[in-house]
Amino acid sequence: MTTANSLRISELAVCLSLFEVGSTTLFLMGGEAKQDAWLAMLAGALAGLLLLLIHLGIHHQEPELDLFLLFRRYMGKIMGTILNLMFVGYFAYEASRNLRDLSEVTVLTLLNRTPMWLITVITILVVSNTVRYGYRVLFLMCMILFPMMLLGYTLISILIPSTGIFHAELILPVLENGWKPIFKAAFPEIISFPFGQIVLFLVFYPYARKSRNFNKVVITAYIVTALALTFINQLIIFVLGTKIAAYSTLPLLETVQMIELTEVFERMDALFTLLLFLGLGIKIAAFFHGAVIGLERVTGVNYKKWVFAVGILLCGLSFLSPTYTEHIEVGRGVTLNYSSPIFQIFLPILLFVVILLKKRMNKKTTP
Repeated sequence: MTTANSLRISELAVCLSLFEVGSTTLFLMGGEAKQDAWLAMLAGALAGLLLLLIHLGIHHQEPELDLFLLFRRYMGKIMGTILNLMFVGYFAYEASRNLRDLSEVTVLTLLNRTPMWLITVITILVVSNTVRYGYRVLFLMCMILFPMMLLGYTLISILIPSTGIFHAELILPVLENGWKPIFKAAFPEIISFPFGQIVLFLVFYPYARKSRNFNKVVITAYIVTALALTFINQLIIFVLGTKIAAYSTLPLLETVQMIELTEVFERMDALFTLLLFLGLGIKIAAFFHGAVIGLERVTGVNYKKWVFAVGILLCGLSFLSPTYTEHIEVGRGVTLNYSSPIFQIFLPILLFVVILLKKRMNKKTTP
């Protein structure tokens, strides 16, 4: 890979940050822990940090190889191909879930008379065009959108406490029911979404320029983003309270709609909807990239030739659930608790162990 095509560490960090934000603000995370949702978020983020350290350890063992090439080299041709296809399926499914989320939010907030299939098709056409031009365009797009998203979420975080709708006492009592509901909310749900999803970046790490500060920058970006998400998530509790927030379809949107500071800031919901669209778009594009790069590694066919086929697949997968309620139940119930941990925790740890064992064996056999 040439230096001209490689990514700056700052670009990688910004994309990782926006990817983590993605669709996270669409939901109330850790609602089972009620007012202690912030502790559940921090517990999930800490566990996610441990996973990130494992991912970085895997990357530094073979800095030139991405996730798919690593499985191929250390798991053998047959098993490596099977695992690679499984990851392609996982990335494609996650992209389709975010595509469905974006379509549903569009219908709920802006275009309630527009057929959802039309919104889905338009979205996938736009995202496919981004994917067709390669990972450089995705990361440059993140750099362009980052100031807008940072300003938007910062403005929301400032306005909510300053408009009289913020009730800090709703965080009390802390640990009312002990640690059990906190750990139940955090493991594995909050680890799986959003923190464990950074397993995708094992595909992108080899594209970054080599730097002594690589680990430091990536870990810092992760920690800052995790703390920001924890604060934004807790804002919902501070405004709506635990009971209303738990049953709200779009809790942060409802929170933002209550902001009425002056005539200038009476429609903050439009800003939040825009931020949500951008975050979802970035997440769809990132997972979409992961899927087509994986197919290129498995088949040897250039990823650009897979964009159209995968785009059609994503549209089809996004309609697997007939209703939005079932879509959420499948995602938050089945996917996060059963399938996601396999790809985010079990397989990366297995890969790391196999790499270390094989390298140790090679050292022993080398005279």
